[in-house]
Amino acid sequence: MVEVSGAGTVTFAGYAAVFDVVDRAGDVMRRGAFSGAGLVPLLWQHRGVAVGSLSVVAEDARGLRVEGVVADLELAGLVRSGAVAGLSVGYRALRVRQGVRRELLAVDLVEVSLVAVPMQALARVEVIP
Repeated sequence: MVEVSGAGTVTFAGYAAVFDVVDRAGDVMRRGAFSGAGLVPLLWQHRGVAVGSLSVVAEDARGLRVEGVVADLELAGLVRSGAVAGLSVGYRALRVRQGVRRELLAVDLVEVSLVAVPMQALARVEVIP
């Protein structure tokens, strides 16, 4: 769900990553991986310039929760309609445990993106703060 803010922008919240879930690349993000992460740019499909801003980037028991505003009017319309509801993280792996799956234990969060198809199926825009 999304909420229309001033001038057509959209406020959103959701999970950019969910812990202990295998993504389409076979990686698993573990609790604590984003420890110490601060605010990062909000991008579209991991490229270009910022399309809005994040006000919250924080781990909770489920994953990396984010809240923000989509300022790009065209993208805001797509988010508002539900046509774009995926979230994704851009990161540098700092600590990895390799087993059957690559487990990401610590990462340097670089950006969060709105995406058409998220790498992790549960990484979605969900609610309005």
